[in-house]
Amino acid sequence: MRVPLIAGNWKMYKDVNESVEFVTTLKNIFKDVPEDKVEIAVCPPFTNLKVVNDVIKGTNIKLGAQNLYPKQEGAFTGEISPLMLRALGVHYVIIGHSERRQYFNETNEFINEKVKVALNYGLFPILCVGEKLKEREEGKTFDVVKDHITGGLKDIPKDKIIYITIAYEPVWAIGTGKNATPEQAEEVHKYIRSLIKDMYDENIAQKVRIQYGGSVKPENVKSLMSMENIDGALVGGASLKVDSFEKIVKFYE
Repeated sequence: MRVPLIAGNWKMYKDVNESVEFVTTLKNIFKDVPEDKVEIAVCPPFTNLKVVNDVIKGTNIKLGAQNLYPKQEGAFTGEISPLMLRALGVHYVIIGHSERRQYFNETNEFINEKVKVALNYGLFPILCVGEKLKEREEGKTFDVVKDHITGGLKDIPKDKIIYITIAYEPVWAIGTGKNATPEQAEEVHKYIRSLIKDMYDENIAQKVRIQYGGSVKPENVKSLMSMENIDGALVGGASLKVDSFEKIVKFYE
């Protein structure tokens, strides 16, 4: 059984004090959320990882980072290594987010390197894939997703793939207020699962979690989560407010 993962990607929002106040509230709100129903993660900016971990350590909320650099250490000014993340209690790490691909020109090869390094250091990657509006309109959705999946998972062995969560995020539905219909999202999730089956096998394909990320809100989370191949959500803006994130996490009620 795949337990849905609801992960809040805070992006470049919330300072240290705001972060502490926020997760202190979340800790109390989510204390009775059964872990066999949903897994919860928050992914604050690097500067807030330690204080957030101090609050949520020992709770049912896991800590995630928004990025990493694929080296243990070195002269890489401004970068953060997987070893540093592990020391701060980080469990998940978002890799290949569309904003990293778009604004920082991250390639499949670089993203694949990050995935491998994350796994080697005991971190659990959330690998993001998805198409832009123009690519969808041109009927290239499956081509783009296949390119991201095969590139991002290149040379990842069978015994490691189950530690990776795939996040399908249609770029045209991120921060726009638009979102794929549950049927559109399910179509791509089903396709991703078929790709995993082709790359590995049916058993592995059924174990890998595939999240949806694209303007997930309290209003649409239940319909999205009702789809057979959607295993949680990578939540952006709606994860920054207590009431909306609570409703998304508790979609099963």
